Amino acid sequence: MRVERLTYNKIKIFLTFDDLNERGISKEEIWQDIPKVHQLFRDMMTEADDEVGFKADGPIAVEVFSLPAQGMVVIVTKGINEYELDDEYDEDYIEMQVTLDENDEIFYEFSSFEDVILLSKRLHTMNIRGGRLFSYNNHFYLKFEEEEINELDLDLFIAILAEFGSSSTITSYRVIEYGKELMKEKAVEQMVQYFK
Repeated sequence: MRVERLTYNKIKIFLTFDDLNERGISKEEIWQDIPKVHQLFRDMMTEADDEVGFKADGPIAVEVFSLPAQGMVVIVTKGINEYELDDEYDEDYIEMQVTLDENDEIFYEFSSFEDVILLSKRLHTMNIRGGRLFSYNNHFYLKFEEEEINELDLDLFIAILAEFGSSSTITSYRVIEYGKELMKEKAVEQMVQYFK
């Protein structure tokens, strides 16, 4: 579990599927209203308070984005509609608005260009040719859609990506908006072509 403060009233929490497995929660259960999911949320809020001083007091909004085979990104914003609330409220009670979104993209971060070259050579031998390549804040990012991995098993594909990089904790939207697109399509094929 990684916690990052985005603004004074907003944080981002990145949960890997290992984090969920450690707590006995499956990918399917995270969307259910069950006690162990409530406990996970309490644990996240405790860690957010410990790590970045974010206290979930009063009304909050929670957005959950599922990244296939990578994990989940949880955005928590506090102080929503605060002006509509009475001054008197029970601090133990948290009002929540929850938004859930499932995403079919695979988005990985690499600390060096050499890692992207080596990964591309490996993927090319497995008939993977697609992907988009970006750079942002001295890191490189590869974005794949599920249909680009052909018949290759998704878990195997993720395992290969994880050998060379790590699941991105920032969203592709941010990288697309503020980063630089280096290769718009067929990034793996182009990488192999240019760096034989």
